[in-house]
Amino acid sequence: MDPVIRLLRELVAVNSVNPTLVPGAPGEREIASLVAHTMGGFGLDVQVTECAPGRPNTVAVLEGRRPGPTLMFCGHVDTVGVAGMDAPFTPIEKHGRVYGRGAQDMKSGVAAMMDAARLLAESGGLDAGRLIIAAVVDEEHSSIGADALVADWQADAAVVTEPTGLEIAVGHKGFAWVEVDVLGTAAHGSRPADGEDAILRMGRVLRHLEALDRELQTRPPHALLGTGSLHASVIEGGRELSSYPDHARLQMERRTLPQEPVSVALEEVDAILDGLRLEDPTFRAKARGMFGRAGYELPAEHELPQMLADVVLHVGGRPQIGGASFWTDAAVLGHAGIPSVLFGPGGAGLHSTEEYVTSADVLLCRNALAELARRFCNK
Repeated sequence: MDPVIRLLRELVAVNSVNPTLVPGAPGEREIASLVAHTMGGFGLDVQVTECAPGRPNTVAVLEGRRPGPTLMFCGHVDTVGVAGMDAPFTPIEKHGRVYGRGAQDMKSGVAAMMDAARLLAESGGLDAGRLIIAAVVDEEHSSIGADALVADWQADAAVVTEPTGLEIAVGHKGFAWVEVDVLGTAAHGSRPADGEDAILRMGRVLRHLEALDRELQTRPPHALLGTGSLHASVIEGGRELSSYPDHARLQMERRTLPQEPVSVALEEVDAILDGLRLEDPTFRAKARGMFGRAGYELPAEHELPQMLADVVLHVGGRPQIGGASFWTDAAVLGHAGIPSVLFGPGGAGLHSTEEYVTSADVLLCRNALAELARRFCNK
C-alpha cells in the first residue's frame, strides 16, 4: 500500500465531526494529534495552536537550506456529520477507491499534502524557501481555523487541497445567510377580522425571492462560476391549527460571485421588504444578515496556476483550470494576501451517506504537490 493511502486510511479512521454542526461531536483534537505526530516523524517543525477549546490548528514547516519563497498547503480536518452511514470511520478500499466519512472532503487532500512533505524531507528537503503544511479546523461551519491561520502565518502562495477532481480551481463563489421575520396578529381561527396571518404574508416575500432567483440566473454568467443564486433554506411559523400565526421566520442563502460583496444579499432582501411595505402599509417585516463569506478569484494567468498546470502535466495528469461552486478556505487565504488555488483528488459523495475518493487521484495529487514545492520554493 502506498504510504499516502495508508495515511488517508488513518485519517478517515479518526472521528473529527465538527461539533458546531453536530453538538457533542468530538471535533478535531484527536486528528490534530495524529497530524502533529506524523509530521514530526517526517522531521518537520510542528506547532499546535488552539483556535477554540479542543479545536487546534496544526502547522508544520519544512525549511529550505537557503532563503526563498514560502509555499503553503492548507486543508481542513473537520467533517460533516455521519447520520445514515453504517461505518463512517472504517475506511474501506475497493475498486480503486477509499470509502469513509471525509475520504473525499477532505482527508484525501490533507493526506496528499502531508505525504508530499514526506517525499521532500526523505529526498533531502528543499534547496530553498519554505513549505508550510497547515491542517485547520472548522471549515465546514465558519472557518475559525483559517481565520486564525492567516493571523499568524503568511506565504507567497498557497494550494488548498479541496476535492476538485484534479482540476486547478482559481476561484469560487461566496455565500451570505439572511434571516427574515414577518409579523402578524394572533387571533382565534374563527375571527379573520381580528387576525393577520404572518405565514401568508411571508408568502409575499417568497414570491419576490423566487423572482429574484430567476433574474439572477438570467444575468450574464461568470466565465468559470456561472451565476449567483438564492434559495429558501429553513422556514417556520405558527403555534397551533386554530390560531392565526403572529410570526413567521425564514432563513435563506444567497450564493455570490467574486465581484459581489457579502452585503448584497441583505440589500436585496431589504429592497423587497421596502416594496412590500409600499404596497401594504400593514405589512411588518425585518431582515438581518446572519453570516457570510465573500467569493474569491485569482487570475488564471497568475504564476501559481500556470506553474501547477505544468507540474500536473509533468507527473502524468491532464491539467485543466476552472472554478468551484462551493466556498472554501482559499478565500480566507486569498483575502489575507496569499494568492491561492484549489487542487485536490476526485471522488463522489460529498456530505452524503456514501463518500469515496479515487486512490489514483490521491497519488497524483501528492506527486504534483511535491514537485510544485520543489519548483516554487526554488524559483
